Amino acid sequence: MNRHFDIVTIVGVGLLGGSLGLALKARSIARTVRGVGRRQSSLDQAMKVGAIDTAFLNLEDATEGADLVVICSPAGHVTEALDGILSVCSPRAIVTDVASTKSLICARARKTWPVPQRFVGSHPMAGSEKSGPEHATPRLFEGCVTMVEAGGHIDAEARRAVCELWRSVGAHVVEMDPEVHDAIAARTSHVPHLMAACVSILAAKELEAYPCEVRALIGPGFRDVTRIAESRPETWRDICLTNRDAVLAGLDDMLATLGRIRKAVDESNGKDLEAFFDQGRIARGELLHDAGNNSSEGAV
Repeated sequence: MNRHFDIVTIVGVGLLGGSLGLALKARSIARTVRGVGRRQSSLDQAMKVGAIDTAFLNLEDATEGADLVVICSPAGHVTEALDGILSVCSPRAIVTDVASTKSLICARARKTWPVPQRFVGSHPMAGSEKSGPEHATPRLFEGCVTMVEAGGHIDAEARRAVCELWRSVGAHVVEMDPEVHDAIAARTSHVPHLMAACVSILAAKELEAYPCEVRALIGPGFRDVTRIAESRPETWRDICLTNRDAVLAGLDDMLATLGRIRKAVDESNGKDLEAFFDQGRIARGELLHDAGNNSSEGAV
């Protein structure tokens, strides 16, 4: 049976926030869903699609009296929201977020929120290259993997509630240390997004000289590799800045690998090239073994 919340406040009513609101309402998990944002136009759109019941421009007003607060703002704004709601949240309120990076956010909460902590960081690996509440869907989280913060400082009841929240909208929950999450996400999500942008920029450099020819040679492989490059620049700016060390480590390893392959191409070393592609094939198979449908289009 799904846990029921009387009042849920969603901070940020874009694709993820709007989809969560729709999922909560479709499954009768919340009696009232409040939405809070910085732009009235986004709030109006969220109301229009039925993702929220009431709209607020003031964070404190929207949070007061809520049983559950879910911060769906970009990663760079989550700590600001946590600071803003700390004094107005009910002592029994449960608070979580959906940011793609966790270490800085969870470290900030550990410094400022009382123990046992009722803020529990989370990250649903769901999304799309599209943005805004107009693209929200109540099924966005179905089948996605959602990381939930682990640690002895967290209130056990609050962590159970956050796990139940994500399971109730169809997600598979994995409890994990925030630092481990960020190190892995840099390799499985953040650096791949950077590479998708690089590949797009590389090909686009030929457009001025050969516009028809370039577009004629764009096939499924290019589309698959670069689709996520259409994601919001602000989102990925914040991800790189809030997961700086892990992203830098991933980029360094990527550059080292590219250097090795460049050397093989330069030397016409077919043996090393074949071994590289075979290594990549095997690695992908190992990574996706038993993954099934637990990945989501455009997940961040």
